[in-house]
Amino acid sequence: MKRLLLAAVLAAVLPCLASAQGYPAKAITMVVPFAAGGPTDTIARIFAASLQQRLGQTVVIENTTGAAGTIGVGRVARAAPDGYTLGIGHWSTHVVNGAIYPLTYDLLNDFEPVSLIASNPQLLVAKKSIPAKDLKELVEWVKANQDKISAGTAGAGAASHVSGVYFQSVTNTKFTFVPYRGTGPALQDVVAGNLDLMFDQAASALPQVRNGNVRAFAVTAKNRLASEPNIPTVDEAGMPGFYIAVWHALWFPKGTPKDVVMKMNGAVREVLADPTVQKRLVELGQDIPPVDQQTPEALHAYHKAEIEKWHPIIKAANIKPE
Repeated sequence: MKRLLLAAVLAAVLPCLASAQGYPAKAITMVVPFAAGGPTDTIARIFAASLQQRLGQTVVIENTTGAAGTIGVGRVARAAPDGYTLGIGHWSTHVVNGAIYPLTYDLLNDFEPVSLIASNPQLLVAKKSIPAKDLKELVEWVKANQDKISAGTAGAGAASHVSGVYFQSVTNTKFTFVPYRGTGPALQDVVAGNLDLMFDQAASALPQVRNGNVRAFAVTAKNRLASEPNIPTVDEAGMPGFYIAVWHALWFPKGTPKDVVMKMNGAVREVLADPTVQKRLVELGQDIPPVDQQTPEALHAYHKAEIEKWHPIIKAANIKPE
């Protein structure tokens, strides 16, 4: 009986050990839950190209789109936990969607965290004609004119929308959200003066800020942007702790062997330390996570904290999918 039990244990354990020792032995699929050409796809392709140099195997991008990223994330959750399906996701797919959609997977418990890879804070931007010199004056202007103010979003539950809801909560204001098919058209209407303000990812908004077409009042991060250090942080501008970032990270399906997770984590950390990759990410307006935030444990803790922070805010605002 003991021999049978030992044989059963070895039969279960040895394949995992073998896969970890020889990993990777074939191509790895990186599932991107959005269409080709978008910001998540761009970051995924930067990492795929660099990872395959370090792992010695091809990393194939698979764009599995639909339902605000839930289809692609679900594809990863259901994949075999063998290290050959790697998912990239971000704040919306792995935090916001859990408060809006009836998911078929658990965002924390159905995945093995690999590493945080990039973070893109939001910029609070407004049309040039607003008579406010800084964030404090902007808040005062919003309070005095909130019945007339319109803010652009990329739709219900988008980062631009949730950021605006959070702003309303913190400042005790109300204004009208105008949904667009993406932040690009919304930002153009801020430039044209048809909208008063909006939150947008730094990577998208910076060109308009630099050209003087819109005004940036603060970056929603602890540190100023390396690519545009003249914009104050929310702490400096008078709204301490108003941190919002569309961060990206990598996950395996739940049950992927720990050794495989750690081998991928090591390769990801090498990619993040590569000056060429760092330069490309900074050009995209991305912040590179500190070394101590590049572990699976750090990603899990951060992910959990983000869910605990944002789900009550989103649910209190009764945000529903469109």
